[in-house]
Amino acid sequence: MEAAALVALTLLLGALVVLVALAVGKRKEEIREEAEQAAEFAEASVVKGTAPKKPKQEKQRSRKDKASQHTFSHPLLASSLKAHSGNVTCLDFSSNGKYLASCADDRTVRIWSTKDFQDREHKCLRANVDLDHATLVRFSPDSRAFITWLDNGDAIRIFKMIKKDDGTFTFKAAPEDFPQKHKAPILNIGIAETGKFIMSASVDTSIHIWDLKGEVLASINTNQINNSYATISPCGRFVASCGFTPDVKVWEVCFGKGGEFKEVARAFDLKGHSAGVHSFAFSNDSHRMVTVSKDGTWKLWNTNVEYKKQQDPYLMKTVPCVSSEGSLTALSPDGRVVAISDGCNLAMYDAASGKLEEEMHGVHSMAINDLRFDVNGRFLVCSGDKAIRVFHNAPGYRAAIRDMQDMLKKAQNEAMKQRLQQQINDAQSALDTVLAAPVD
Repeated sequence: MEAAALVALTLLLGALVVLVALAVGKRKEEIREEAEQAAEFAEASVVKGTAPKKPKQEKQRSRKDKASQHTFSHPLLASSLKAHSGNVTCLDFSSNGKYLASCADDRTVRIWSTKDFQDREHKCLRANVDLDHATLVRFSPDSRAFITWLDNGDAIRIFKMIKKDDGTFTFKAAPEDFPQKHKAPILNIGIAETGKFIMSASVDTSIHIWDLKGEVLASINTNQINNSYATISPCGRFVASCGFTPDVKVWEVCFGKGGEFKEVARAFDLKGHSAGVHSFAFSNDSHRMVTVSKDGTWKLWNTNVEYKKQQDPYLMKTVPCVSSEGSLTALSPDGRVVAISDGCNLAMYDAASGKLEEEMHGVHSMAINDLRFDVNGRFLVCSGDKAIRVFHNAPGYRAAIRDMQDMLKKAQNEAMKQRLQQQINDAQSALDTVLAAPVD
C-alpha cells in the first residue's frame, strides 16, 4: 500500500511540474505575442502619423535630444532661405532675374523674390505637388510657368503661374504629365531660352528633346557609358553632356526659319581632362565654358568658335582644385568667376587668373546638390539640406573693378576715362556695401 501511495504521489508531483512548465511556456509565448503586437501597432502609428502617447519625461527627453539645425555663417553670406520642411533638391533662377524657384521632398515648390534676399523676412509663394514630390524645377523663358520632374511619377509636369484678381499668384498643373520615356533615373531637365524645346537626361546615356506639348522630337545617345551631368546652354542653342569619358559633348538643336524642328547636330567636344568630368557650366552668352573633373582640375574654355567650319574650342586655363564624386561647377554670367563644390564645401575662383578668392567650409549638413549664379551675377546660391544659402558675388565685383582699371589705363578719350572712373567708383561702393553688410 505504501509503495502504491508513493508511486501515486510521485506521478502527481510530476504532473504538477509538467503543468507548471506548460503554464510558464504559454505565458512566455503570450508575452512575446503581446510585445510583437505592440511593436507592430507602434510602427503602424508612426507611419500614419499617430504615434502612441509617451510619458511626459520621455517627451521632454526626446525634445531635448533633438538634433539642432545646421548653422553656418560667412562674411559673404547674404541670407539663408528656410521655408522648406524637407531637403531642397533643385534651384533655378527666372530669366528676368526676379525669382528663384526651389523644390524639395516636402512636396512643394517655392518661388522666392530675389529683391528680398537681403531682407530679414524672406517671403515666398508655394505650389503643392499633389501625390508626389519634385526633384527638379526649371522656369519657362517668360517666367510665367515652370516644369518639374516628379520623383514617383518619373515624368515631367508643367505648372502655370496664374495671377489672381487680388494681385497674388496661384499655380495650376497641366491636365496631363509628359509620357514616361526614360528607362533610367533622371539626371536633369531644362527649357530652352528660345522656348522651342525641353530637354531631359538620364543617368544611362540617353537625352530626349521634347516639344512643349510632350512629344519627343529626337533622342541622343551620348555614348559615354553613363551621364554624370547634362544641361541646355543659356542661349538655348546647345545641349551638352559629360560622363565616364574625359570629354564634354555638345550638340546644336536646329530649327528651320518657320520654327519647325530640323535635327540635333554634333557641334563640338571639350577634350583635355585625363579623367571623367563631374559637371560643367556655360557663361550667359555661351562663349565660355568651365568643366570640373575627377583629375582634380577645373578648366576654362573659349567656345566662341566657328564649329561648322571644324574650328575647335580652345583651352584658356587649367587650375588645380579639390573635387569629389558629385562635384558641381557654376560660371558667372559674365564669365569672370568660377564656383566649385566639393561635398559640403564651396570655393570661388577668379576665372582670368585662376586665383582662389573665397573658401566656405561646411556650407550645408549634406553634400551640395545644386549650385548656380543669378542672371545678373550678383549672387551665388546653393542647396544641400533644408536651407538655401545665398552668397554675395564679391569676387565678381573685384574682377569687374580690375578689368575696368585696365581699360582706364588704355583709354585715350577723356569722356571714356570719366565714364570708366565712375563705373569703378560705383562697383567699389557696391563691393564695400556687400562686405560691410551684417551676416543673416
